[in-house]
Amino acid sequence: MSAKIEKIIVRLQEKIGEGQYYEAQQQTRVVAARYVKQENWAAAIDIIFNVASSLLKAGQGGSGGDLGLLLIDVYKQAELKPDAGNKGKLLTLLRLFDSEEPTRKKFITEMIGWSSKCGEYPAGEPDLHHVTGSLYAEEHEVYEAERHLTLGTKDSPEAFVKMEYEWYKQDDSHTAARYAARVVFPYLLTGNVRDASRSLRLFTSRLAEDNKSLTVQDVSSSTADMRIYPSLPLLNFLGLLLLVVQKGAADLFRELKTKYATHIKEVEIWDEALLSIGEMYFGIQRPRQGNPLFDMMGSMFGGGGAPAKPQPKRVGAAAPAAEGLD
Repeated sequence: MSAKIEKIIVRLQEKIGEGQYYEAQQQTRVVAARYVKQENWAAAIDIIFNVASSLLKAGQGGSGGDLGLLLIDVYKQAELKPDAGNKGKLLTLLRLFDSEEPTRKKFITEMIGWSSKCGEYPAGEPDLHHVTGSLYAEEHEVYEAERHLTLGTKDSPEAFVKMEYEWYKQDDSHTAARYAARVVFPYLLTGNVRDASRSLRLFTSRLAEDNKSLTVQDVSSSTADMRIYPSLPLLNFLGLLLLVVQKGAADLFRELKTKYATHIKEVEIWDEALLSIGEMYFGIQRPRQGNPLFDMMGSMFGGGGAPAKPQPKRVGAAAPAAEGLD
């Protein structure tokens, strides 16, 4: 950073110290625009980032957030790649936002959008998702956290499982599998078998540690090891499902669903996920939602009703890794 740019930043930060927040924000925009016009991206970024940081530290989320969004806009204009330095500035600002600041959500959306457009991952950079999801998890914003941690890094399962397990502890003891599935299914549905398996291990380890009286049976074979929980059949279903996914055996998948059909009915919310897993890993086509009148007329005139859908590609346990695995 040149002495000239540093002097500009100090002057703007002095205004913040004097409580002239709006003036600091507006002058930053004016000065930054001058450097953007010159395509002096580094100068514009240094000014915007430092003043935005100072405003957020001063509790001025609206003004600081506005400059944070401006920073992302400059990244886009400069077509900057999401390298460690560029991402680091955005994550620094993200951590400075108050959780109640309305601008934060837009900042997150724009940050992920920039990294998706200019980076290698169509869903956005994994480390940006990880930090965002971890922040939401700490704030008990479960649904937002789930969205981001699913697309995070190899470190995300620990934060993901911790959040779901803490939520589970507020519920009845027999509901453990429902909360474990909230981690396992999203990872499976993004092709991330590795973290789906790891998450279940982390969840069941916490469960066993907190419940010393819980009956656990270790079952081993030449190809796999598994823990069985006689009192928690749906937890066993999840463990067996992961083994079947890794084998890529459609017949075993159907057999597993049949064996646990009664228990699965207790959690109808799993139906859609299991249909998608069947299609994604085993090439099992979804049941067609036909129109009875259309089907009847089709059969009368020799047709077959609605046109058949193309068979999905079977990917088995070698499903493409989720965007963002490292």
